[in-house]
Amino acid sequence: MSHGAGRTRWKRFAAILVLGVASSATVAVAMAEGVLAASFFISGQKFQVAADKMVTRGVSIYGMVNVTSQRELVPVIVTGARRAKITGLCQSVLIDVPVLGPQTLRVTGGNERPAQASNLFLDATSQTADEVDFTGLDIGIATGEITKGLINPGDRHSRFFDPNGVGQQADSSTLINVHWTAVAVTAGTFSVPGLRTQVEQGRHECF
Repeated sequence: MSHGAGRTRWKRFAAILVLGVASSATVAVAMAEGVLAASFFISGQKFQVAADKMVTRGVSIYGMVNVTSQRELVPVIVTGARRAKITGLCQSVLIDVPVLGPQTLRVTGGNERPAQASNLFLDATSQTADEVDFTGLDIGIATGEITKGLINPGDRHSRFFDPNGVGQQADSSTLINVHWTAVAVTAGTFSVPGLRTQVEQGRHECF
């Protein structure tokens, strides 16, 4: 890896680290009108998001294509939820830092009390769970006809959004031991009790 590339990745790592500077027990993020449009260019850096349990209301699942700042295309599965309660939340980013080697940023919380989010969207390249239970499940609905869950406004206005594509929706879902390899997460509000942020030498990812 060249020194120039290393510096770029370190700057990206430092930008992500800003997420963890709050020292209070609860961190809340609120966006205007309760919805954050995913109209930004993603970094392309993949990171891990995991939860011991995630209970959602108003579920949407559909395919999308995200675009990096280098104009590279990244196909993703978008999972949306009007409301979500997340127990045992973990997020990790692995970055190779010149001279120091691999560094892992881990953000955890929602253990004693669940984290809560509204208008949540996870853009992921893969997802696994030990168990998933749906209520009011519709598979094969046209993406443009999803009503139980939401379509991210930034996605709906993207040239890659296909209103006739295959989508999925549900009144609610419960996911046990769920893992995402993600490229973006957006939310209208996100409250994380018991937030803890750590930077550790080596590989200490969520899964």
